[in-house]
Amino acid sequence: MTTIDTTENPDLTVTDDNKPNWNMPDNRRHGFHNLHRLTRYSLSLRAQRVMTLSRRIDLRIGDMESVRRFSQRTAFSALVVIRGQHVLHEAYAADFGPDQPHSIQSMNKTVMNLVIGRLVEDGLIDLSGKVRDYLPEIGSGYAEATVQQVLDMNVINDFTEDFTDPTSTYWNYEPSMGWRLPQGDWQEQTIKEFVTEVQSDDVTNTSGFIHYKDTNTDVLGWIAEVVSGRTMREMLSEITDAAGLAGSFHTSCDREGFPVLSGGASLTARDMARYGSLFVRRGMGVDGNQVGSAAFIEATPGRGVPQPPPRDHLRYSNQTNTNGRWIGHGGYGGQYMLCDPQSGVVGVAYSVIEDKDGYPRDYYPPVIAMLEEIALLAFDD
Repeated sequence: MTTIDTTENPDLTVTDDNKPNWNMPDNRRHGFHNLHRLTRYSLSLRAQRVMTLSRRIDLRIGDMESVRRFSQRTAFSALVVIRGQHVLHEAYAADFGPDQPHSIQSMNKTVMNLVIGRLVEDGLIDLSGKVRDYLPEIGSGYAEATVQQVLDMNVINDFTEDFTDPTSTYWNYEPSMGWRLPQGDWQEQTIKEFVTEVQSDDVTNTSGFIHYKDTNTDVLGWIAEVVSGRTMREMLSEITDAAGLAGSFHTSCDREGFPVLSGGASLTARDMARYGSLFVRRGMGVDGNQVGSAAFIEATPGRGVPQPPPRDHLRYSNQTNTNGRWIGHGGYGGQYMLCDPQSGVVGVAYSVIEDKDGYPRDYYPPVIAMLEEIALLAFDD
């Protein structure tokens, strides 16, 4: 019998600092620009009809000092601003482009605002109901939490998400996501198996600030499948059609095909803006189908749990960030999307931070302020 030599997948092998190779500083930019083809398992969805966009460039945006600073940073990948079907600003780094997908990381979580909002409107989910009412097999980490607490990142359990800490339990979750290979005796679990094992003595959050956890979003997706009798793949396909994406909605998934709802998608910058327009349109799709709840989206900015400094001017509400006017979300590594229903503006900022951890907390406030400034400029037009 012939022996065939093999090596571990080099992109997914864990190296220094308990990170997979694709997420090491020297490789992170390539990783974020190519994550849709690096993960172990993935889904790819296309829209039936495409939301057409035409350029109507607002020169004032490019002249803004905050825009110039952001676009000149070595981390910069793309900045796209649209209002309706008009592109007001569009810029790309030399190694990136309009047809290239980019990992959106936690901006993906906003999908659950659409999914859960619709199920609440249809009477299939009670936000005050406990997770155990929908998932009897769930562990103590979520059993006694309400759906609303999970939506608002307002749950205490033993899942820790600190990208500066190589011992954080987040890294044990990545094999389930297909983002790294299991190490040693660690067995690769499905996402549902992993979240079932999260534990808590008391899920009540008394800190006054959110406790951010990717697993919250997975629990919500699992609940959505149970109450609807449909797969998340079906629901994501409907959202893809409603957004009118021109390229593919790429998303990583676990070995059973359950999508990584917490941050698995990769989209072009224009398609991310097309997707964000769903929130400006209160969930109405380009195909005429409603994928979210208009009432749920409209209620989202008026509530929520405070975020810790340096984003303490924002609240976390229904799987989105909000300042009381706009809704949006950030993503690990340097991403942010802002959707402003009042001006109709959607701004998408892509970048890849190549420091040790990929998550300097002071990086995001200036990016958010830039997108706010753009939205207000267009609103005053």
